[in-house]
Amino acid sequence: MKIDRLYGITVYLLNHKKASASELARKFEVSVRTVQRDIDALCQAGIPVAAESGAKGGYSIPDTFRMDSQAITQEDYGLIFTALKGFSSAMPSPNIASALEKFTALSKPDNERIILDFSVLREGGETLIKQLQTAIRRKCCVRFTYTNADNMTRVHTVEPVALVYRWYAWYLLAYSTVREDYRTYKLVRMEQAEITGLPFTMEHAPAETILREHDRHSPLAHTTVTIRCRPAARSRAIEYLNGTVLRELEDGECEMKLSVIENEHLWFGTLLALGDEIEILEPERIRERVIRTAKNICSLYGQL
Repeated sequence: MKIDRLYGITVYLLNHKKASASELARKFEVSVRTVQRDIDALCQAGIPVAAESGAKGGYSIPDTFRMDSQAITQEDYGLIFTALKGFSSAMPSPNIASALEKFTALSKPDNERIILDFSVLREGGETLIKQLQTAIRRKCCVRFTYTNADNMTRVHTVEPVALVYRWYAWYLLAYSTVREDYRTYKLVRMEQAEITGLPFTMEHAPAETILREHDRHSPLAHTTVTIRCRPAARSRAIEYLNGTVLRELEDGECEMKLSVIENEHLWFGTLLALGDEIEILEPERIRERVIRTAKNICSLYGQL
């Protein structure tokens, strides 16, 4: 509907500072001419859309412009309420509880169709998360002992920027004054964390910008693993390893493809847990790693 598109264009311009007609056309899947007509309609409705010509030009709305709260529907409020409620299950906070109470009054949810339960994210790290939140808010350095994936332990002093939940774990995005670069630290590997009181040495960019640049310069190396999967392990391989069936084999077996991050350990432990229900076909180094690990386990228990 046109009214939805007009609202969408307004929100997009408020969030992106400036956008060209071609960018808006791609975003909303219409022609450039339609975008131009929509901009004219917004201007006639009193929304101050400014147009700038040239290679770096585009449409923009002044930062001082504020939308009427009536533009947000009850369904919008309901979605925000659902997200806040799910977030509160992961990270209890008086601020989140207060915001949740306000949105409860605004949205008046009478029938929750979506329930987000992130309480599993609270396991083991609630105190540390609160401590790091305090350091981020105060812009103070933190010191902690950290053991990396290679089992090397040392003390780090960093400037914490944000807490990030990704790849099934909490991470701290922080600036290392020693390496003069941004790093991510897995919270479960941190010990003896303390707020030092030392102020930041610099003003940091928004966390999303830093994380995007960090990922671009340090891309995770994904490895494709091909396995032969018996019927009993099929659903678990799809659920826990995000496996994709390549072809069906005899007796209900199948050949499956997995995409894994080789220096992470969760996927490898899952493969071992599936035991003789799966067989690594390639790459050979992963197959040899499984064989070597299996021999070590048998040796430990005196079976070889």
